[in-house]
Amino acid sequence: MPLKLPVTPIIRAGGAALAVLLLTSCGLFGERGPVRIAAIGTLNAAANPASGELSAANAALLDATSQGLVGYDGEGQIDVGLAERWTVTADGRSYIFRIREAKWANGRKVTAADVVKILESYLAPRSKHLLKDDFPEIETIKAMTESVIEIRLSVAQPGMLELLAQPSMAIVNRGLGWGPMRARRTGRAMMLSPVPDPLAEDPEAAEAAAADPAASIELVGTSPAGALARFKNGSADGVIGGRFSTLPYFAASNIGRSRLVVDRVPGLFGFSFVGSDGFLGVQANREALSRAIRRDRLIAAFGLQEWEPQLTLRPDLYTRDVGPAPLLPAWADYDEQSRLAQAKRVVDAWREGGHIVEPLRIAVPDTPGGRILYAYVAADFTRIGMPSRRVGMTANADLRLIDEAMPNDDALWGLRRLSCRPDTMCHRDVQELLEQAVAAPNAAERARLIGEAEELLAGYSPFIPIATPLRWSVASQRLTGLRANGRGQHPLNHLIALPN
Repeated sequence: MPLKLPVTPIIRAGGAALAVLLLTSCGLFGERGPVRIAAIGTLNAAANPASGELSAANAALLDATSQGLVGYDGEGQIDVGLAERWTVTADGRSYIFRIREAKWANGRKVTAADVVKILESYLAPRSKHLLKDDFPEIETIKAMTESVIEIRLSVAQPGMLELLAQPSMAIVNRGLGWGPMRARRTGRAMMLSPVPDPLAEDPEAAEAAAADPAASIELVGTSPAGALARFKNGSADGVIGGRFSTLPYFAASNIGRSRLVVDRVPGLFGFSFVGSDGFLGVQANREALSRAIRRDRLIAAFGLQEWEPQLTLRPDLYTRDVGPAPLLPAWADYDEQSRLAQAKRVVDAWREGGHIVEPLRIAVPDTPGGRILYAYVAADFTRIGMPSRRVGMTANADLRLIDEAMPNDDALWGLRRLSCRPDTMCHRDVQELLEQAVAAPNAAERARLIGEAEELLAGYSPFIPIATPLRWSVASQRLTGLRANGRGQHPLNHLIALPN
């Protein structure tokens, strides 16, 4: 049965994206005390981006206490971070950042040399940083003065600022943050308060203003059910970190649909072919599995109009047109019955050739959303005679779910993500074209190489695209700054915005 969601229209918060948490202290919104946020996932005060993917709770904490050189505002636009200003040279190959006057949590001054060392550790060969492979253009990172940093590129990368603004690019020094907020533990929660202005004429007044409870945020990391229960009983003003896998918890909560904020973000959501043995070793067989999935039916089961099907290997961009349009598969214009018949003929021919069809091991999250996803995919595979079984995300698998938002508008991102990674198949010719595209001397040559790489990769069928990634949050009326945006970014220090 399709997942049933309340049908009230989605909230559309208006207003400028000016983060003014202190507005609560003057009673503008009729509420005092800390803004209370329940983030889905574990909360670890010692989380480090170099150790791998961050939970939503840890990403929010790091973004608040150890923001990167730049960050995002409440609209998903680039905002200042540790760098108070920056310059990009005319050739697009040099990014120069002037860092603000800031101190680590132990009181020591933040220097450009500190920042260089941290960024280099994120990109080091042994680092497990989520974005390590998305910076191939960087030649050097160096401190030009005590407060000026240059990132030098081999070729221009227009999406560099978007990458640097990601929460995982937080500038954290051995567990110490610099701001814009500082944290202290209070039971299970982290209490975040603004960092006092180090250049304030009256340091004591600045400390007192930062310590005002009305300027604080209480952040708790918890389960999806726990986060929504907190919101429903009034213990939280907002919930962040929702994905498709946890959406059924919202449906079960009976929280008003007007409180749900859905981000329409570009990215990859679908199944990567992990192995190439047996049935999956033949490209036509892999393509048949992609043909067989009824994407509209699957997405309709989750009940959100904002969630859209996707047929391309490379994400389409909602923010602006960048590079060549994604390549649709040859079968995209066929109707459902034709796709089904074509896919079934491929499976039947494999069996008639004397081959055994082993059940496909499909790795999805062990969550309500994951189980719904598997049920619909498995039903479509059964219709063409392909058995399957569900396994955990870390288990040995034949197909493994990828659910990743695009970190910037680089047309190469989706192709790089699907080529020669540990959880993907590898086509060496495609990889060579991608490397040539990275080094392309101009936009026209880059676009040409991207097109060639995409066409070759599409003919290899390494991935079953299903939909755009789904990201959702829940916001009370108090959180005027928590609004849908194309980046899926909701910085804690921008949760309350000044109305028009």
